Amino acid sequence: MNCPYCSGSDTRVVNSRPADEGTAIRRRRECVSCGRRFTTYERAQFEALMVIKRSGRREAFNPDKLLGKLSIACNKRPVNEKQLREFAYGFEDEIQAPEIASEEIGVRALKFLKSVDDVAYIRFLSVYRDFDSVDRFIEEITRLSELPPKK
Repeated sequence: MNCPYCSGSDTRVVNSRPADEGTAIRRRRECVSCGRRFTTYERAQFEALMVIKRSGRREAFNPDKLLGKLSIACNKRPVNEKQLREFAYGFEDEIQAPEIASEEIGVRALKFLKSVDDVAYIRFLSVYRDFDSVDRFIEEITRLSELPPKK
């Protein structure tokens, strides 16, 4: 492991412990050259789930990217960060196919957010569906308010 500060190739593990409820290993490392410390995470790598973008391009699924978008939608909302992390990092395990369309990821994220927080759902939806007017917000909020209340 190269040091991110000085690019030195000699680092040593100072501390190691389970992270993300046992799905990863957190390692605290120290560079022998510059003495600075940094953290790395080790996860099992399975066959990568490929995402088919709207343009037709394919890229490997990145749970950090999904978690980032969910976090933005849930900013300053009473949503448990642990729930978001579990959804994003568990997403790949739920998919039984080797690839998935990016639209399907968006639909699943919307279903998840709708069950967690209505405001986060509307925020995510407004970006996902590219709302271009206040009328679109009003339509979706009206549709949301017509649904039976969550239990």
